[in-house]
Amino acid sequence: MRGLLPYAVILAAVLVLPFVANDYWAVIGARAAVYWVLVAGLNLVVGYGGQLAIGWVALLTLGSYTAAILVARFDLSPFLAYGAGGVVGALAGVVVGLPALRLRTFYFAMTTLGFATIVTQVALSWQSVTGGGIGLPGPSLEAPFDSPWGFYLLTMGFAAVVTWMTANVASSRWGRSLVAIRDAEVAAEATGISKARLLTIVFLFAGFTAGVAGGLFGTLQSYITPDAFTFDLSVTFFIAILIGGRGSILGPLLGNVLLTLLPEFAAPLVAWSTFLYATLLLAIVLLMPGGIAAVLDFRNRKPLESHRSIVPRPDRVAALVDHGPVRDDIILRNVVLAFGGVRAIDGLDITIKAGAVHGLIGPNGSGKTTTLNVISGYYEPQEGEAFLGTRVLPHGKPQARSAMGIARTFQTPRVIGEASVLQNVMIGATIDGRASFMESALTLPRHRSDEKRLTARAMDALAVVGLESLAPVRADRLQHSELRFVEIARALCGRPAFLLLDEPAAGLSTDEITRLGSLIKAVAAAGTGVLLVEHHADLIFDICDQVTVLNLGKELAAGTPAEIRSHKEVVSAYLGA
Repeated sequence: MRGLLPYAVILAAVLVLPFVANDYWAVIGARAAVYWVLVAGLNLVVGYGGQLAIGWVALLTLGSYTAAILVARFDLSPFLAYGAGGVVGALAGVVVGLPALRLRTFYFAMTTLGFATIVTQVALSWQSVTGGGIGLPGPSLEAPFDSPWGFYLLTMGFAAVVTWMTANVASSRWGRSLVAIRDAEVAAEATGISKARLLTIVFLFAGFTAGVAGGLFGTLQSYITPDAFTFDLSVTFFIAILIGGRGSILGPLLGNVLLTLLPEFAAPLVAWSTFLYATLLLAIVLLMPGGIAAVLDFRNRKPLESHRSIVPRPDRVAALVDHGPVRDDIILRNVVLAFGGVRAIDGLDITIKAGAVHGLIGPNGSGKTTTLNVISGYYEPQEGEAFLGTRVLPHGKPQARSAMGIARTFQTPRVIGEASVLQNVMIGATIDGRASFMESALTLPRHRSDEKRLTARAMDALAVVGLESLAPVRADRLQHSELRFVEIARALCGRPAFLLLDEPAAGLSTDEITRLGSLIKAVAAAGTGVLLVEHHADLIFDICDQVTVLNLGKELAAGTPAEIRSHKEVVSAYLGA
């Protein structure tokens, strides 16, 4: 309930304003609300998805002209025209967002700016439809929304709805997936998150809100011309999110209000507006790099208990990872993968059995992690195949592995520092959610059921690794060893049939390695096959059922731990005398 308090204060201010201010402030308030309808959707793209969509003013332009034309030429109801503007904005949002699937950072930003320039030029040149430089009247409303305060309350209603919807999305598996793609894309793919599908849906939603905002903007302006949709306006939307703080709804909302009010208080300095925006942005970056949201995040300023210990509970693994009948094995047959002239894997044959721990050891550069990447779908072998039972594991589709029951961890923990430990672990069960994007946005029953179920499962996974007390803490405040176990909890949250562990003991103390070994043995005993890449030979020989030794991409030896310990070539090449 504490998280709702800031929104309650904002709502109270919105309702009080008509009683204490004149009509001029009604216009300013309506402008802030219209901008927020756009920024709220854009925030999912930029703040949560990490996409640099700077030219989003293009969708405002399209929505504004669509609504104005439909009302002026076809006498359509303004509210239906707003909806039509939203549809056009949604379609345009997908068009402008498609390059994000291939282009990164500034390259994508340039495409959005180019699209905005094209839309403005079309509006200027297509005089028979848009009126060209002369423009055309915006949609006009009837009573009670034809007065300044009536329109103010209408726009605030729209703003309240999009705030509610985007907050719902942000706290759902869709919001967590967006943040995962932004900060840990490789890990997101490993948990089954499809970047293409997710961004397409989000661009549709953000385009729709921008199109609706465009229709409202046309009414606010009364008369629209191409020069109303300036580059400065687009930058304002983008900066509102930056100074508000990524991964937040409240921060960008306050940032939007601040940037709307700033010109009113700095009217004598209007010629310096660009300079003021740049100075404000620089000050935010230097003084509070996390934005307004970080300043308001009081919970994560509390000091954590020092000298924390990690005490996993292997006895709780079976309740979390329950597969019933034994599943198929993972089989690699004659796999060859070369990078240039170097064969990272050279004719490898290996079988990872369900319910067993298979160790994979060898010197640095011997092909251990490369083998995991082939199984995980990140690399495509030039020869040979990887199978799950009799099914070929598809190449180049790491996001398909989670649905096939394959989970993994990484050499360097791939966690989302700005998300809580609980949210990080819940990402591991993303594909088990059933609610659609709109069901989550509207908090329909299936969404609520998803969140309750996935939260309980994530807490069970954290209890298994002994970190449930840190569930609400931001992951970037944890120790390295704790991050290792958070990754394992995330992988277990998906209830995998196979768990691929890439050097999970790196950086752990002797006691933590011993506890890790007990946990891995319990995971295998519950029916999950484990492929363990590790440099700690004692851990390998203590818990593994089978061990494969690689050297220069080739199998040097394979057998039980006892057989590997006494293998002369292994002792010479890897274990030492």
